Amino acid sequence: ICFLLFAVLYIVSYFIITRYKRKADEQEDEDAIVNRISLFLSTFTLAVSAGAVLLLPFSIISNEILLSFPQNYYIQWLNGSLIHGLWNLASLFSNLCLFVLMPFAFFFLESEGFAGLKKGIRARILETLVMLILLALLILGIVWVASALIDNDAASMESLYDLWEFYLPYLYSCISLMGCLLLLLCTPVGLSRMFTVMGQLLVKPTILEDLDEQMYIITLEEEAIQRKLNGISSTVEYQTAELERELEKVKSKKTNLERRKKASAWERNLVYPAVMILLLIGTSISVLLVALNILYLLVDETAMPKGSGGPGIGNASLSTFGFVGAAIEIILIFYLMVSSVVGFYSLRFFENFTPKKDDTTMTKIIGNCVSILVLSSALPVMSRTLGITRFDLLGDFGRFNWLGNFYIVLSYNLLFAIMTTLCLVRKFTSAVREELLKALGLDKLHLSNNPRDSETKPSANGHQKTL
Repeated sequence: ICFLLFAVLYIVSYFIITRYKRKADEQEDEDAIVNRISLFLSTFTLAVSAGAVLLLPFSIISNEILLSFPQNYYIQWLNGSLIHGLWNLASLFSNLCLFVLMPFAFFFLESEGFAGLKKGIRARILETLVMLILLALLILGIVWVASALIDNDAASMESLYDLWEFYLPYLYSCISLMGCLLLLLCTPVGLSRMFTVMGQLLVKPTILEDLDEQMYIITLEEEAIQRKLNGISSTVEYQTAELERELEKVKSKKTNLERRKKASAWERNLVYPAVMILLLIGTSISVLLVALNILYLLVDETAMPKGSGGPGIGNASLSTFGFVGAAIEIILIFYLMVSSVVGFYSLRFFENFTPKKDDTTMTKIIGNCVSILVLSSALPVMSRTLGITRFDLLGDFGRFNWLGNFYIVLSYNLLFAIMTTLCLVRKFTSAVREELLKALGLDKLHLSNNPRDSETKPSANGHQKTL
């Protein structure tokens, strides 16, 4: 069963990566073989990331199914042993991908072989293994120094000698904490950014807008730029490139307007408001659950992520509202993951990291796979820490040291609630802020840094039209 689940995830991951990977020459040379090996390793990592995302939803829905049909013959394969095995495999493969496979893929891709050795795959593998050993020594030294600074105790220092039982779980606990901090930064930004993203994907209602007039203006703009391009000499490369970029923007706007004109009244006036309301409800429920979890943390010790061991799989429902509550938890978990990915690529530091269809280098694909692996591995921990679900973390996920620290968990919940509220308030008050700046004459100072949410063009009758 584990093999079948992973095979399906691997096939889906392979199609996703090949959709974005830059198409190289189909030659059986050395670089092609190296690229293919790196592609397989990246696909494996992305499949593990998808499995880590599905851990909590699969466990929650399995618990409810076992409660509803305890003696059904056809679901005897679904039991606690399978769930625990999936959690342990996800933890093991996450460690393997993060510390071995992805560094190997990156160094193997960048290697050329040591000077003086015969060039080839063996020389590149040798250089990659040497780099991995040096990287392992570097990480070992960093963790050793960090452990000495944080907990300067002879017992804790000696426990670092136990590589498998203490050192690797301790290191993965640090990586998990970093992933949760990255989720804390990305998820509130993504929750507010989701409204803009869905607004770009869906057709907005046409209220007080004349689409025929806007189409007429855009057509005139396109023809004017086309005439300029035809009249400019090919020797003026700078002006030609600038006009071609403007022409692409105008064509994109024209395509959006044509799509809005062709959309049915149901799609314009019902789908867009319904999706926006659902996004607002999902975000509000998430913030409300975090606020309730803060109260639980203050009055009940078992609310800690590293608290009680739980009743076990199939013994009791972990949701107050039964199957409906479990379905809401699953939807919220997926919503938080999508929001965190959107927020990750919306941050200025990672904007250039966004993959492009058929034009993404293998190095950038490896970086994206590592980032998604860190986010997806931290998602079950974040969901349990914020109180989105009461399902206890199984396997090595529940062994993280920092999960038992009350002040870290409480601070994490407070920061998430405050940052999400601030991002939403900033999002929904941006239009009012823009109008106030215009009324005060401060719009020319560029105090608002929100240029991509709305773009205005003056129409023929002097009014501002939103495109």
